[in-house]
Amino acid sequence: MTGSILQINISPGGIPKRPVAEAILTAEGIRGDSWEHSNIHGGPNQAVLLMTSEGIDELIAQGYALYPGALGENLTTKGLDRRQLRVGQRYRTGEALLEITKIRTPCTALDVYDPSLKLAIYDAQVKAGDQSSPRWGLSGFYARVLKAGVIRPHDIIALVAQIV
Repeated sequence: MTGSILQINISPGGIPKRPVAEAILTAEGIRGDSWEHSNIHGGPNQAVLLMTSEGIDELIAQGYALYPGALGENLTTKGLDRRQLRVGQRYRTGEALLEITKIRTPCTALDVYDPSLKLAIYDAQVKAGDQSSPRWGLSGFYARVLKAGVIRPHDIIALVAQIV
């Protein structure tokens, strides 16, 4: 599975995150990025949040006023199928190597867009790890940074391994 980085997003904390021209990925996340609730977000297993632009487009089609970065993702991808993303997959992008660690559980910060958004992107099937849920991947995926490096929009993001 191969796609590209549509947009790289950071913020001083909270949502939305805004685009940057390039970023340095480290084990702690993107240099210059922060979280409003560091007791919930961040850490080595949640260093980066990625979402597919196609998933964001699906939510826009449902009537949500969203855009890349709105949901707090660090990496907005294009060309990856959210339904095929799995914990344990490793992706190379730019100079960096990422490993998906978990699906994101939405929090109340997303209520600024609409309280119903949490239900549109996450359900009991997703919580149970059921990849057949129509909502699978709409909430995004956390990843750890296995190899630090510079990344830029339009960099290829490609599946290189599946760790089970």
